[in-house]
Amino acid sequence: MGPAGPAQAQTQAQAQTQAQTLAQAQAQASSGDGAASTSGYGTRAAGSWLSRLKQGLSRTGQNIGGLFIGVKVDEALFDELESALIMADAGVEATTKLLTALRARVHKDRIENADQVKAALRDILAEHLKPLEKKFPLGYASPVVVMIAGVNGAGKTTSIGKLAYAFQQQGQKVLLAAGDTFRAAAREQLIAWGERNNVSVIAQEGGDPAAVAFDAVNAGRARGASIVMVDTAGRLPTQLHLMEELKKIRRVIGKADNQAPHEVLLVVDGNTGQNAISQIRAFDAAINLTGLVVTKLDGTAKGGTLAAVAAGSQGVRPIPVYWIGVGEGMEDLQPFVAREFAAAMVGD
Repeated sequence: MGPAGPAQAQTQAQAQTQAQTLAQAQAQASSGDGAASTSGYGTRAAGSWLSRLKQGLSRTGQNIGGLFIGVKVDEALFDELESALIMADAGVEATTKLLTALRARVHKDRIENADQVKAALRDILAEHLKPLEKKFPLGYASPVVVMIAGVNGAGKTTSIGKLAYAFQQQGQKVLLAAGDTFRAAAREQLIAWGERNNVSVIAQEGGDPAAVAFDAVNAGRARGASIVMVDTAGRLPTQLHLMEELKKIRRVIGKADNQAPHEVLLVVDGNTGQNAISQIRAFDAAINLTGLVVTKLDGTAKGGTLAAVAAGSQGVRPIPVYWIGVGEGMEDLQPFVAREFAAAMVGD
């Protein structure tokens, strides 16, 4: 065999870099400081997750929480809050709902202190986000088949590796399907990660992604896997032929198991703000989503996007958010907890 051409070499380099990222993240998780605890199929180092979440949402927290420093409780404060929530991509519907509830709380409880208004907003925001909080269900099928979709660059394949690691920590037997048959780097990344962590990976170079998914479900059943995670190629909602392919993958999975896929997840980049809403709506219409994984929230000023989802902004369903990500580490992808997120959003 001759030397690899430039394109192949670049693909191999991308796969190696992405695999190294997962390896480094796993090493950090294994050697992290502090006692570990588990919550909703994520492993947490005690005391560290909340600080990372607050740090990740610090720009949003500063923009909103900073409004309460040394100010009166008056109409000017509510005007500033309205602007800050809109700028955080909470959307008009969520902003109106939150501020209406906040005004009522301030009036009812006769709140005159800005810090108390901030605490009230935190509580109202937590109540607003609570319907999105749901623990990922496992054990109700053998295996539980999870189909995962998303646009290019959302962090889909990396998130799959992190979730597989978290499931392993919970004693689950995981099988992965490298259904992104168009991007060799994605396939090689999953294969390399699987080899290091004793996770079986079903893959075909240049094969039909629906066939890979079909084989993976059957292999998972035969090998006694408790969860099968099916990666798919990144695509834009406007690429109609690729969205049709996604529908086909879903149908073919159903032929391998008439109850599957049991979960259909969309990985969205939390930095994309209102674009994330459009993605959720389009993918939901195509493949009937059951949950979201929201990545790259670290450093974002658009932490209000989940408030927009909860409010049904632009006709989107309030789909559960199973996990949120605030960094590259294995433990930087954790179950979504409404109260924690609300506190970080207002800078608490």
